[in-house]
Amino acid sequence: MTHKLTILALDAVVPLDLAIAAQLMGYPMAPYDVTVCGPRPGRVTTTSGFAAAVSHGVRALAVADTVMVPGFSPHDRALPPPVLAALRRAHRRGARMVSICTGAFALAQAGILDGRRATTHWRHAGELAASFPAVTVDPDVLYVDQGQVLTSAGVAAGIDLCLHLIRADHGARAANAVARQVVIAPHRDGGQAQYIRQPVQAEAGTSLAATRAWAQNRLATPMTVRDLARHANVSERTFARRFLAETGTTPLRWLATQRLANARELLEDGTLSVEEIARCSGLGSADNLRLYFRRHLRTTPSAYQRAFSATAAGHG
Repeated sequence: MTHKLTILALDAVVPLDLAIAAQLMGYPMAPYDVTVCGPRPGRVTTTSGFAAAVSHGVRALAVADTVMVPGFSPHDRALPPPVLAALRRAHRRGARMVSICTGAFALAQAGILDGRRATTHWRHAGELAASFPAVTVDPDVLYVDQGQVLTSAGVAAGIDLCLHLIRADHGARAANAVARQVVIAPHRDGGQAQYIRQPVQAEAGTSLAATRAWAQNRLATPMTVRDLARHANVSERTFARRFLAETGTTPLRWLATQRLANARELLEDGTLSVEEIARCSGLGSADNLRLYFRRHLRTTPSAYQRAFSATAAGHG
């Protein structure tokens, strides 16, 4: 029997999220009976200024094997009670509940994420955690599979989740065939942490800004808190206290973050080996560089370089 997959397009739906779900789950090599519904039959607005026409309202969720909710805006608005009630009924009768990007806020409002691990776009992960404390939010991953409930990270991470569903339902061959059809990798290394830019914050007027700038120009050189405090001309204890107050982190953690950011830039440039990048960034050895990438970005230096380097991009 064909698996019934119903996509709930809420008002001001993110059109890319909606298209990802409809397109990938609609290929014949991964047979699903795909229906798109809205809060009511008719026109559903999108965040890009055009409208989508849907023939079904939320009653379509009553017969769905899988319910998928794409992102919408504003994601923090209160959703209509009939929408939340329909989501809860679908969940209670055993339908698989899936969200893409900020669609997680709809599942959270319905109480479906309570007691579960989930994710959403990295920009809104902190808000999801604060607004719904019963949800354990993982801001770094591309998607979270909790069995009956699955959530994906921002926008294009919906592709990764859809391929995961196809792989689970129809096998790796079907998922690979869909991936080839849309010209994407069947599996992406790492999580959305690697897409988060962490620029140096504007720090004019802060007392330790000069020392941070000094340290950033010497990342390849071993540095201790004593070295940093000596440059700032204060005691180690005073330096550590002021540094935490100004940056929200410790000096050594800040140094590690700066070195990792430098390593990322060098990998994107694509001209140095992993060993050279580890040395130039101050992370020491290639093994240590790999450890930092695994721990903080959930990927490897080589996978990151394949995804982001200018040299690799030139071979597309």
